[in-house]
Amino acid sequence: MIEKHIEAGRILRQVKEEAVKLVKPGVKMLEVAEFVESRIVELGAQPAFPCNISLNADAAHCTPSKNDERVFREGDVVKIDIGAHIDGYIADTAITVDLGDNEDLVKCAEIALERAIEVIEPGISTAEIGEAIESTAKEFGFKPVYNLTGHGFLPYIAHAPPTIYNYRVEKGVRIEEGMVFAIEPFITNGAGKVTDRREVEIYSVVSARPVRMKMARELLAEVEKYRTLPFAKRWLSNPREIIISKLVRDGVLRAYPVLTEVKKGLVSQAEHTVVVRESGAEIIT
Repeated sequence: MIEKHIEAGRILRQVKEEAVKLVKPGVKMLEVAEFVESRIVELGAQPAFPCNISLNADAAHCTPSKNDERVFREGDVVKIDIGAHIDGYIADTAITVDLGDNEDLVKCAEIALERAIEVIEPGISTAEIGEAIESTAKEFGFKPVYNLTGHGFLPYIAHAPPTIYNYRVEKGVRIEEGMVFAIEPFITNGAGKVTDRREVEIYSVVSARPVRMKMARELLAEVEKYRTLPFAKRWLSNPREIIISKLVRDGVLRAYPVLTEVKKGLVSQAEHTVVVRESGAEIIT
């Protein structure tokens, strides 16, 4: 169903262009996130995950909370990572908006993405994609984030094989015609590694096991429509923290803590979803 991936990608391309224009000092993060998610629906798809808006040292899994008052500020490095799906067939893209003086950091991620896409053709290894990203980062004097990766898709699963590291690995996966995957260089002036911090606003269902508590059953019934795709706590009608925490402890829900650079280095990101064709990679986002 490559056509559905492509249509999701077409929608994301438009939404991304519109969202970037909203990112200005003083604008609420929540306003942009809600615009992205509702616009995806307006254009005929569904969000594949909550709109991620990660600032500065944060790299991923950051989405605003309900009634979030945080605003963009002068100097921020703003990553917007968005996904859409049609009947479970996903496209995923990201862009960095620089509200400060970090042009080289942003440019490095964009060029790393371009060079990674340029090497793609049937028969190459994912190791070559990672090498293109890592060498570009070093050329600019930065590091890739070594423990974040590009990824493939499965129906209603946003992260599936192949895993595409942002550096050269000893043994990669052979790329074949017809594959659909996302390449997403993360570049930093820090240590090159991210770690969890305590903020969590994104969850997904990982087990359909029966639960006893009535409120837990009601919550799971509400998120059933997302299947295995991530959802935001602010999407819930009654997001009771105690119920969510118990479902995470019991292995029913998975939590996605915000990922932040270990040395608080700034992080930039660029991402496209591609389809592998006989002649190379077709960018669909």
